[in-house]
Amino acid sequence: MVVDAIHLDQIREHGGLAGIRDESALEAALARPRQKRHYEPGTSIPALAAAYGFGLSRGHPYRDGNKRVSFVVMVAFLELNGWRFTATEEEVVAAMVALAAGTLDEAALAGWLASRCKKPRARGRAR
Repeated sequence: MVVDAIHLDQIREHGGLAGIRDESALEAALARPRQKRHYEPGTSIPALAAAYGFGLSRGHPYRDGNKRVSFVVMVAFLELNGWRFTATEEEVVAAMVALAAGTLDEAALAGWLASRCKKPRARGRAR
């Protein structure tokens, strides 16, 4: 699974305990954006990315590195969907710590992501 590979890469790079703590929490976190998209058609890409981040960070499925993996998964999801994310390291750390602490909710995370993303350009013929 791609998310497990991201987690392992983060552990190798930054240290920590490898492995899944709660398989059900991981499944729930990864299902969260799909459910949101199904029940709330038209949900924005940043809001879907936030659903991944919220589920992974707050569900704490891994033994260690949950904030790191949730951030990388959010950015990967944004980039795979043509969005460009930019923020300082300090902004990212503050947001991820607040998310894990429960002082930043999913809607606020979606707004934070959207405010730091450039929307993809419309596809069409070149001018």
